[in-house]
Amino acid sequence: MFSPLIGQQQAVELLTQSVKQNRVAPAYMFVGADGIGRSLAAKCFIELLFSSSVTPDQIPILHNRIRQRNHPALLWVEPTYQYQGQRLTPAEAAEKGVKRKAPPVIRLEQIREITQFLSRPPLEATRNVIVLEQAETMAESAANALLKTLEEPGKATLILIAPSPESVLPTLVSRCQKIPFYRLDNAAMNQVLTQTGNAEVLQHPEVLHIAAGSPGSAIASYQQLQNIKSEFIAQVKKTPTSYRHALELGKKIDKELDTEAQLWLIDYLQQYYWQQIHQPEIIQQLEKTRKHLLCYAQPRLVWECTFLALFQNIAKS
Repeated sequence: MFSPLIGQQQAVELLTQSVKQNRVAPAYMFVGADGIGRSLAAKCFIELLFSSSVTPDQIPILHNRIRQRNHPALLWVEPTYQYQGQRLTPAEAAEKGVKRKAPPVIRLEQIREITQFLSRPPLEATRNVIVLEQAETMAESAANALLKTLEEPGKATLILIAPSPESVLPTLVSRCQKIPFYRLDNAAMNQVLTQTGNAEVLQHPEVLHIAAGSPGSAIASYQQLQNIKSEFIAQVKKTPTSYRHALELGKKIDKELDTEAQLWLIDYLQQYYWQQIHQPEIIQQLEKTRKHLLCYAQPRLVWECTFLALFQNIAKS
């Protein structure tokens, strides 16, 4: 079941043994960086859990239904954007061309839908399974509502996917069995990128540096790089030469990039500036930029303040 997952032997062993020993936990927390196989591991684990409910000839159909997320005993929850009264996943927002001003979040309404889903017995399986991607994006109200479900899950298993235990409320963490995932070494990175048809990413060392052992992040970073004009990248890589130049850069970024692309740009600039200038203050300033954007501050103002601070920092050195 876990053959598609590369480089996560400890997680595979823990999950496999829990099924073999019939000691499946009511809730798991898959912790680790983005893009290293946590969601893929969740799919493989669900296939293993549900395989006992079907005959061998039905296994391929089962796998396809889980990958398509249309199995009646599976509910897959992603962070969403609110747009014109609709909730849109990042993929749906991109398809509709919606300009996203703030990162997506898991909303209280989605947690209530989990409660409704669990109010009925599992269909075509021995248990219901709920997966919450980017569980760290839950607001406190949503996390508290989920806590009630974790206390009495019934015939269900919940899988929370998060970067670290510290990113989620401690009351939720205490009710989950933690499954650690680790960044991949160079050989595993090459294997994943080649097998998934993304070998061209290997030709871009700056993208691999940003990814830091995460093939999923490397692919997403490469796609972002392809979507942004090279002239734009060249402009924002130049440190501001005046206060006016700093304000112009902030305005340009706010005008041309959505929030997701702006967050990627922070990673790109941190990597670039560290290699070129080696000033920790610049890296720290860009990290503050990330925090402000994630707190829904006005992007143009955030970037203007960032470049003004960079200009002042460079002028002093």
